[in-house]
Parts: sequence; C-alpha cells; structure tokens
Amino acid sequence: MYIMNLSPIVLFCYNRLDHLKKTVNALSQNNLAAESRLIIYSDAPRDIVDEPAVRSVRSFIRTIDGFLSVDIVEQKKNRRLAPMLIEELPKILEKYGKAIILEDDIVTSPYFLSFMNDGLERYADDGRVISIHGYMYPIKKKLPEVFCLKGADCWGWATWERGWRLFEEDAGFLLESLKKRGLLSRLDFFGAYNYSDVLAQHARGKPDGWDVRWYASALLHDKLTLYPGRSLVKNIGFDGTGMHCGRDLTFDVNLYSDSIDISNVPVEEDDEALMAVSDFLRQVGHPSLIKRVMRNLRMMFR
Repeated sequence: MYIMNLSPIVLFCYNRLDHLKKTVNALSQNNLAAESRLIIYSDAPRDIVDEPAVRSVRSFIRTIDGFLSVDIVEQKKNRRLAPMLIEELPKILEKYGKAIILEDDIVTSPYFLSFMNDGLERYADDGRVISIHGYMYPIKKKLPEVFCLKGADCWGWATWERGWRLFEEDAGFLLESLKKRGLLSRLDFFGAYNYSDVLAQHARGKPDGWDVRWYASALLHDKLTLYPGRSLVKNIGFDGTGMHCGRDLTFDVNLYSDSIDISNVPVEEDDEALMAVSDFLRQVGHPSLIKRVMRNLRMMFR
C-alpha cells in the first residue's frame, strides 16, 4: 500500500506514564509510524498531587522518536480531555483535513495505522461515512472482516474536517432532536445500553462526555462509521487508573495482528453486525445492583 498523504496522529495524555509508554511503543511498531506525524497534547496537572506524574509524562514524550515528526503541545492549565479535544481537534483538521485520534491508554495492532489511513483515503469524498474506528467488542459470534454501523466511536478513531463539523456540543439539543426523530431506541442499541441516560446527564451539566455527543451527532445525521470485525485496538485503561472507569475486563480483547481489506464493504449499516453488538451490550450493559454498589465503593475508597 502506498499513500502519499498519511493522516497525522493526535495523542492526548495526562499523568499515566506506564500506560502512555505502552501506547507509544505499540504505535511505533505500526508499519506506517515512521511516515506519520505525531502530535501530542499533554494536559497540565489538576492539582499539586498530580504534578510529579505529569512532569514524568512530559519528560518521556520529549524522548519519543520513530515517527516522521513529533510535535508536543503542553497545556499551561488543566483542561480535561473533553474541552481540550473539542477545542484543539478542529485546528488540526483545518490544517491537515483529517486526523487519527488516540488517548494514552489505547494500545494498537501493527496494522492499526494502515486500516485508519486506508479508510480515510477510500471514503474521503463519501459523505455517508463520518469516521473510521479501530476497536471492536469481544463478540464471540463471527463478524464480517469489516462493516459499517451508524454513529461514531471513541477508542482509536479517525475522521475528516467534514465529519467533525457535524459534532454537536449541546447534549440537550441532541437528546431532543433524537427523541423527535424516534432515534433514542437506536441510540441505546434497542435497550441494550443506556446511552440516552448518559446524554441526559450531560444535558444537565455533567462535565466531559464528548464521546457520547460524538456518537449521538453522527446518528442524528444518519452517518456511518467503518469498523473492523476483529479489534485493532485494546483499551488498557480499565485497570482502575482512569478518570471515569474502574477495574473491568468486560471490554478486553486480543489484538488482531493482520491486515484488513476494505475494498468490498457495503456502505450501509450491517444489520447482523448491529444485532451482534446490541446482544453483546445487552449482556454487559446492566450490571446488578450489588455489582454497581461494589464498584462505587471501590471508586470511593480509592
């Protein structure tokens, strides 16, 4: 494969040095890493407790090589991921037209960048597709090698300027618009996972949550995301260190370590894949009361 204009990679990080090292190491093993620009956004410490960890992260990112270039943007004040991504990503997209986005707990397959760039190239002028995504749930049922679903996702993904232009910050507007169009059930994968409640929480002022708003924005505009049938991404943040998640292996996967052919993908929602994802989310989306209480207690005492 030869692509003249590879997408830049935008990596957001904070204070998890060990996770970041694993993320960067895996990314550097990709066969297109040496030809790709890496742009790193380092958030400032939230408080004095986080200062040493953030300093360690910033010392490490200054040593990163193996990419075409490494640009580092160190924030002077703590901004949190969502505000930083929402404000900074449009600047990258305006300059480059497209971007691959990662966080500091996303470990990738050696073929992740190939899949992302192939998708960005093939669907650059196809307005039906809003993004490319690298993660797929650990679904036991065999899925197509690659397929499309309506909406968008957030664990190792890519989009174009035209795609992100549809992102709607106002969660209340999204919730009301989806309700009027009868799309709340589809937002929730037909009752499998309560994304509409999460969106309602953001409408009431809960901070962050860009990912659900991104998904809802894409669904509202009837846009598709391209997915691999086997995951090219592993989220290592469910070990209790993340800002919004406890220790959980529900979404753990084995990375697929081969290339994926995207040349013959119907540009429409794959009904069988949709049902498979819905079934998986239905199994994991409603933890028992005891599990919820125990998880909340662990978060409190940590």
